[in-house]
Amino acid sequence: MTEIYKLTRGKAPLLISIPHLGIHIQNELRETYTDAALALADTDWHLDRLYDFAHELGATVLSANVSRYVIDLNRPSSDESLYPGQLTTSLCPEQTFRGEAVYRDGHIPSTDEKIWRVKAHWQPYHDCLAEELRRLRGENPHVLLWDAHSIASVLPRLFDGKLPDLNIGTQDGRTAAECVLRAATSGAARSGYTWVADGRFKGGFITRHYGAPQEGIHAIQLEMSQSTYMEEVAPFRLISHRARMVKQTLKTMVGSALDAMNTL
Repeated sequence: MTEIYKLTRGKAPLLISIPHLGIHIQNELRETYTDAALALADTDWHLDRLYDFAHELGATVLSANVSRYVIDLNRPSSDESLYPGQLTTSLCPEQTFRGEAVYRDGHIPSTDEKIWRVKAHWQPYHDCLAEELRRLRGENPHVLLWDAHSIASVLPRLFDGKLPDLNIGTQDGRTAAECVLRAATSGAARSGYTWVADGRFKGGFITRHYGAPQEGIHAIQLEMSQSTYMEEVAPFRLISHRARMVKQTLKTMVGSALDAMNTL
């Protein structure tokens, strides 16, 4: 474990990335953040617990320790928009998903500060992710990269209405073989949860950058509504019976995608 991420290595052709799990903000930065930001509402809460079946599958798991309010590991280091024309969050967010200020007046990070954060936090996570994919790809003809996310189910600033429970993203089928995507969606369809593939969320930087099915890397992002497993207001408690149910669906979806990939 480092201050930036936690890595648990496995031997199966499966890497689960959880880039928005982190809640750490360095002490020297905390005084620059608003109280709203320090509540860390936009964290992908509890996903380490929901994906704790990974060890049964022999997966490698890479999860962030640093908060997305320091730097968003699922955005390009250049900070270009992944959804042109739509309101999205940036590499170093200045507003929460609900439109609240992240920084106190006069403390928005400078260009130099953003460059430092890329070097200190973003680059090490992506270096590790790339190295683990190389390791697994060197041992297997195909590898599944599952990028795990969750988000509040109602965020009028970002999308209309209530989000489907399970939002699968493959950049319109570009980042995973058709049979792998079909296996994941079939698992969702059998679950009883609402779901969509390549709807509002088509996959962030990690899915789009590393997904290359023609080279044996199949990347799927799952953005899950937090209402499926937790309270969406502070202190963001896990709801145990909901978590048990959705965890089984996650295990089915990941396992089915992995099985389909292994037939290629």
